[in-house]
Amino acid sequence: MTSVAGALGPLFLLILLGALLGRLKQPSGDFWPQLERLIYFLLFPAMLVSTLAEADISQVPVGRLAAVLLGTLLAFSATLWALRHRLASQAATFTSLFQGAIRFNTYVGVAGAAALHGAPGATVAAVAVALMVPVINVLCVACFIAAGTLGTSSLGKSVAALARNPLILACLLGIALNLSGLGLPGWSAATVELVGRAALPLGLVAVGVALRPQALMRRDGGVWTAHLVKLVLLPAVVLGLTLVTGLDPVSRDVALLFAALPTATSAYILARQLGGDSELMAALITGQTLLAMLTLPLWLQLVGG
Repeated sequence: MTSVAGALGPLFLLILLGALLGRLKQPSGDFWPQLERLIYFLLFPAMLVSTLAEADISQVPVGRLAAVLLGTLLAFSATLWALRHRLASQAATFTSLFQGAIRFNTYVGVAGAAALHGAPGATVAAVAVALMVPVINVLCVACFIAAGTLGTSSLGKSVAALARNPLILACLLGIALNLSGLGLPGWSAATVELVGRAALPLGLVAVGVALRPQALMRRDGGVWTAHLVKLVLLPAVVLGLTLVTGLDPVSRDVALLFAALPTATSAYILARQLGGDSELMAALITGQTLLAMLTLPLWLQLVGG
């Protein structure tokens, strides 16, 4: 395994570069929102399709990886819901705390896995994305529905958006191409791979641009609870389960990496669209991304050592 500092350092520098560009408002105008759409709808799906279609998935312990990641995710989601009245007095506040505790930043996860373990790490990361993205999106939309923050007119749109999620569709397409034996024939393999290569560096810069340092002034009591769950408790449980299930070092490291990731920047958009507390969500995204620059290397160094 590449040294943790050597692997993650450049990723964090790209995020900080994005934060600097965002602070300077360079480039100006709607450049960054348009770039985020390009990454989300084209570049990152291309990377997932390329990786999953050509990968030797038989080398990935999918069953045990799913048991560790999804089992932990569902257990924490149920616990958070049971404690919702203690964590937040308002439904909108709880939905943002819920997202902050269970969502993960896909760009940082895949880039980190590739930096740590090369192609095998990227393959396991793509499988982890295929397992977790559909489940997390369903859980988050279900949380908004159950909390009552969106009206009935928004329910159909939310379900339709879930069905059109480009990451979910890319995972399904990549897996279908892999299982069918077709892969990516001819020039399509090199073309899709080249398109996908741009996703991670641009995605990391876009993560930095989306940070809102001013949101850190938010002092809600549940903020540190969400940070504690996402950056400490969830990775601790996942690490324990990887040892119990006997996952190989690459799968173990990737599972721990995904468990310890900061929440996703896209959670802000979902909070704004579905009636959550978007400013609280901005505080969670910014705080966790900055804190993860300390906690994530520590978790990986723990197993790497």
